[in-house]
Amino acid sequence: MSIKHLLVGASAAIALALAAAPAAAQKKYDPGASDTEIKIGQTMPYSGPASAYGTIGKAEAAYFKMINDQGGINGRKINFISLDDAYSPPKTVEMVRRLVEQDEVLLVFQTLGTPSNTAIQKYMNAKKVPQLFVATGATKWNDPTGNPWTMGWQPNYQTETQIYAKHILKEKPNAKIAVLYQNDDYGKDYLKGLKDGLGDKVKQIVAEVSYEVSEPTVDSQIVQLQGSGADVFVNITTPKFAAQAIRKAFDIGWKPVHYLNNVSVGVGSVLTPAGLEKSVGLISTAYIKDPVDTQWASDKAILDWTAWMKKYYPDGSLIDNTNVYGYTVAQTLVQVLKQCGDNLTRENVMKQAASLKDFAPDTLLPGIKMNTGPKDFAPIQSVQLMRFDGKTWVRFGDIIQADAQ
Repeated sequence: MSIKHLLVGASAAIALALAAAPAAAQKKYDPGASDTEIKIGQTMPYSGPASAYGTIGKAEAAYFKMINDQGGINGRKINFISLDDAYSPPKTVEMVRRLVEQDEVLLVFQTLGTPSNTAIQKYMNAKKVPQLFVATGATKWNDPTGNPWTMGWQPNYQTETQIYAKHILKEKPNAKIAVLYQNDDYGKDYLKGLKDGLGDKVKQIVAEVSYEVSEPTVDSQIVQLQGSGADVFVNITTPKFAAQAIRKAFDIGWKPVHYLNNVSVGVGSVLTPAGLEKSVGLISTAYIKDPVDTQWASDKAILDWTAWMKKYYPDGSLIDNTNVYGYTVAQTLVQVLKQCGDNLTRENVMKQAASLKDFAPDTLLPGIKMNTGPKDFAPIQSVQLMRFDGKTWVRFGDIIQADAQ
């Protein structure tokens, strides 16, 4: 071969290499991402007063294990680091700093609790690390202008209690309302929604009593509320205290129309400990399928979820809907990471989280879809009312679409 042909061949090879270079350069990574791994951080109350929610983190870890067994996301395995913060905001701050600064995670996912997420929100936004799909329905997570690195997932608390207020005013226009709420941002957010929903009828709240998460029981609060003469009870509590409130109200013979916030509707984690017979008539909202609802006995989504539970989370409860919650929100994160492709920067993670279009995991109720946008960080904005019949939650009425807040 002549020198001329060698030079031509070399030039062609160089040209091909240069042409391929932009494609290789399209891969973009921030700390926590590489060709082989996506590192995700989380804190969850595996101990402490909200430990009933710890199963959510275990379900999410199990879902990511399944994804890894299937080859990962675009060839990358998920390295999921979930730490116990005991539902203590100071501990959440300590753990999240470790995840961001030492473990160098790409994002923090599903940290649970309004107080816990409030404690880290400024830090996460200052560090420009995604605080993604937080496990709390506080309204303030939908603030893309003020906190562009924080996003919620579930329907927000204020919308939920506004729906209860409308239902109360329709069904019992002269109701005397008693409220039990947790004395923190979570409880106060729910309470604000109730009062906003009642509008000029807010004076129909004849008693409102709070409790601290450090208290052993809410028995005395229930006795106090019964003494108000209220015939409607709005129960704004986390699982441990929800079970206590349901049981105590029944045991002392107080029989108001009882509204229970959605975060505590688990049949396995709340109603069974409270007593199923003592939970009859409770009203709440739904947006995911309940595994004990006989309507879903032959539903493919619940059958698939059950098979997944038996394989990947055999110690988890098949009657606890929070395990469906964990499974569903984990699917949502996987969808976001798939949309990221090879651009696994923190900025692109938030961009893709804010680009969900009619995303509908089949464990959501029919008709409920996730949509987000640059100015809308509230993925789920639809719910349906439901009533407990002693065995299962029975949905009634239409799907209610809320406005983004």
